[in-house]
Amino acid sequence: MIDQDESNKKRKIKLTPAEALPKIQKYCAYQERSHKEVRNKLFEYNLWPSEVEEIISSLITNNFLNEERFAKAYAGGKFRIKKWGRLKIVNELNRQGLTERCIAKGLKEIDSSDYLKTLRSILKKKAIEVKETNSFIKRNKVAKFAISKGYESDVVWEYVKDIIPD
Repeated sequence: MIDQDESNKKRKIKLTPAEALPKIQKYCAYQERSHKEVRNKLFEYNLWPSEVEEIISSLITNNFLNEERFAKAYAGGKFRIKKWGRLKIVNELNRQGLTERCIAKGLKEIDSSDYLKTLRSILKKKAIEVKETNSFIKRNKVAKFAISKGYESDVVWEYVKDIIPD
């Protein structure tokens, strides 16, 4: 019988920098990546830190890696596809180690009117889903949902009061 721990372990790949470069270029070309994601992937190839930094430098020079582009793609995608609010997007971009300037550029991808329309539609949909007769409890549940998706609480409460009357 095969040991389960043995089969679940990731096989350690040892690549030379010359072997790793085309692989990581393909990885970056597939979708926008942050420096942190690429660095972690390169360390999975058991490269030395100096080799990793050299490859990252090469990727930046050859435009495979661009954090501003990543921030724009990430912010726009998470908003359009997952309907995330600005706060959650900012937190995730911070976790990726992006600069404030890159994060600000990424957030510019979110149109303010679209943002408010999306928030309103999320709130309306959730208000229909929540089966609660007490309007106070219902408002609280709907607002908590939107806030957990990263929307600003003051804007959420303003809209919730309009959508769910007393």
